[in-house]
This record gives sequence, structure tokens and C-alpha cells, in this order.
Amino acid sequence: MHEEKYTRCPGCKTIFRVTLAQLAIRAGQVRCGHCKTVFDGNEQLISLAPPSRDDGDDGYDESTLGPPTVTLRSAHALEAPAGDDAPPTTAAGAGSQAFDEIAYEERFAWDKQKKKPRRAAGAAYALAMPVLVLFLAGQALFHFRDAVAARWPVAKPALTTICAAAGCAIRPLRDIAGLSMDASDLQADPAHKGLLILSATLRNRAAWPLAYPHLELTLTDAQDQIVVRRALAPADYAGGTADLGTGIAANTEVALKLFIDASATTQAGYRLYLFYP
Repeated sequence: MHEEKYTRCPGCKTIFRVTLAQLAIRAGQVRCGHCKTVFDGNEQLISLAPPSRDDGDDGYDESTLGPPTVTLRSAHALEAPAGDDAPPTTAAGAGSQAFDEIAYEERFAWDKQKKKPRRAAGAAYALAMPVLVLFLAGQALFHFRDAVAARWPVAKPALTTICAAAGCAIRPLRDIAGLSMDASDLQADPAHKGLLILSATLRNRAAWPLAYPHLELTLTDAQDQIVVRRALAPADYAGGTADLGTGIAANTEVALKLFIDASATTQAGYRLYLFYP
């Protein structure tokens, strides 16, 4: 590592930390990065160590030490003089590392450059947030489209148009808690041996249309053990005039009548269960 020296600008008294190799460039001629004074760095070399003083030395001049407080800067704050201010480069200086020509005002420009990406990132986040909110709102609307159309019928035409373009459909809302089986009965058909007739009343207690549910019919023996179980889709039990796409209208009931072939079984009871698959 080169030995460090200190040179002082005669104009503003700023002290710079330099090396002899750096001073060898342009024969020691440098320009102060603070006050722009051109001076010979070799002639202005100083020592920061306080000189020894003899009490009897009347020739001691404290002013030669410079001001009590000095500004110490790196050699990178020095500039190489340009044009006529600089003598030709010597052979010794040709092999040395050149000064970084960095203006005094730009020495801390890296700090400003760091702040630009942060501002850009903040602007990107500000633009992305509304897009993300709209995207999440669209996802929620797509997922709950049936409920929105059922509870707010005025929105159903717009949702139907959007779904036609998106490849989805608006279906009756599925809410099993809004349905009940008010009455049901299973009797043998007297005219046909082994044929059972299931009669039931399905009620929609909700304030909006609900989809037709599936029925699970379980036949049991005298010990209430399962003999046979069958799941019935709406198309299996709803009449030909029922509109399955519209569902069961709000606060209405639907009468069901279904013929079941039980000639291969012997049963004493039944259970009926409503569900959505």
C-alpha cells in the first residue's frame, strides 16, 4: 500500500489525503474539488502531526499550523487540471493510476440514484393495487354469481351476458337450509304388485328461487335396517312441466309423485333425505 500524505489547498485550506504516486501525475498539479483552485500538491504537502516546540524557541509561529479545525477529504475530491493549467505528464506519472474526475457536487450522486428505483417501485405498487382489487372483486363475483343473481335479480341480465362471454352460466341458488319436506308418504300401488308410490311436498321457504335438490330414498325392514338405497336426480322425480333451470320459486311448494319398483325387496319403512351433490 502506498504511503499516505496530506496536501492542503492554499485557497480554501481544505486538506486532502493523497499518495506520492497520485501527486506524480501532471507533475503534482491538481485542482481543488471544493474551491477550484489549481495548486502544486507537492509544494503544499503538510504533516498533521503537531511539531515539537521548545519553550525557548521564540520563532514558533502557530499560524503555520493552519486553522484549528480543518476539513480532511480524500484524494478523489481533487481534480486533474485541464488545458493550460496542467503541465505535460511525466514518464513517472504515465504509469500511475489517473485521478477520478468527479465533481464536488456529484460525489454523493449515488445516494440520489438509489432513491429513483424506490420511487418507481412505489408508483408501480400504486398502479397495481386498483388492478388487484378489481381482479379479486371479479373472482368473488364469479364464485358467488348464483347468489348475487338470486338476491339481486336486477343484476341477473348483466351477469348472464358476462357469463355468456366467459363460458359460464347463472344457475338457481343452492341452499339446502331453505328447503323442507313438509309431507311424504310411501304406499303400495293396489293395481300393480311390487310397485310403490312415493308422494311428497317439497317447499322453498327462501325469498328467492332455489335449485331442485337430489332426493335420497332409503327403504328399511322391520328392524329399521337398510334394505335398499337410491339417489334420485331432479330429472327423475320432477314432472315434465317443471323448469329445472329456473328452480323452485320463492315461498312456493312443489308436489312430488314417484313410482318405485320394489318387487325384488321386502320393506317395512322408508327415509327421505334432501341434498345437493
